[in-house]
Amino acid sequence: MAKLHVSTTINGEPTEFLCEPSQSMLDVLRGPLGLTGSKEGCGSGDCGACTITLDGRLVCSCLVLAAEAQDREIRTIEGMAEGDRLHPLQQKFLEMAALQCGICTPGVLMAARTLLEQNPDPTETEARFWLAGNLCRCTGYDKIIRAVLDTAAEMREAAR
Repeated sequence: MAKLHVSTTINGEPTEFLCEPSQSMLDVLRGPLGLTGSKEGCGSGDCGACTITLDGRLVCSCLVLAAEAQDREIRTIEGMAEGDRLHPLQQKFLEMAALQCGICTPGVLMAARTLLEQNPDPTETEARFWLAGNLCRCTGYDKIIRAVLDTAAEMREAAR
């Protein structure tokens, strides 16, 4: 079977790659593109560890065919920091120990960033609902939710 040529944008950079028609976006990110931040936790879209955004929409990259990325905009965890400067969510996760083994962390951070972009002042219930697609087997979620809400408050204050 012939490989497909895909032109896309990943983290603001024009990107091209070759893929098999049945290859997932997760496999291409972690393989030929070397973007290993997204993790495979389940391979069935149930855990959220591989969460990326596709045209601003949260998706599980294990469920998206790489060929679907043609002419689309992808954001991954690798594009979250600006150079050596961590995104405020990343910094707060470190400060509040809102991570442990790290398998879920990239997906949780991608979902949390998208939440705060759409709703800079979420309630705890809204944050919990928004992050419900991301399973964490280590932290118990409380530190994650606190980190998201604290970051939201700090980002609102900084915007004033």
